[in-house]
Amino acid sequence: ISRATAFSKIASEYRQCFDACEPDLARLQLIAAQVQRIRFGEGRYRALGQQLGIPWYFIGIIHSLECGCNFTLHLHNGDSLAGRTVRVPVGRPLAGVPPFTWEASAEDALNMKGYVGLEDWSVASMLYRWESYNGMGYRTRGLPTPYLWSFSNIYEKGLFVADHEFDQDAVSKQCGAAILLKVMQEAA
Repeated sequence: ISRATAFSKIASEYRQCFDACEPDLARLQLIAAQVQRIRFGEGRYRALGQQLGIPWYFIGIIHSLECGCNFTLHLHNGDSLAGRTVRVPVGRPLAGVPPFTWEASAEDALNMKGYVGLEDWSVASMLYRWESYNGMGYRTRGLPTPYLWSFSNIYEKGLFVADHEFDQDAVSKQCGAAILLKVMQEAA
């Protein structure tokens, strides 16, 4: 994994890793269950995605990773919609009065990240945006991020167990975005 963080320098790496990644056969049931949860919310993801010009499955996969597909939590980071976010990013959404609807909060998160109005939704671009959403801390260490590659042959171990606290032996228990996307594409 390159330590570069500019998309122009790593776009081909994303595509190569995506083409080479295979799901961990021991976790196929867990992967399928997570894909089912995403599919269950497809109507809501699709409605928001159409409004913002973002593929529904991109939103659904973020929701899976940040909130376990729970529509009572902020897309930003999984905090409760009953109030503004308390973890990074703190104090979101900036406008409105709690409790927030999932759609209003999700729109704020996607706007905050600059995803609204983008035209390139290629696999490489989505992988870059997902990795950026979670942070480039793994990449700057030359490691594959579990946010993308967990439950695949690309990722083995290494995990931020808390903000700025990296454990080189910890293993993610969450399916990564790349495997979710790959399985969803293959099932389509």
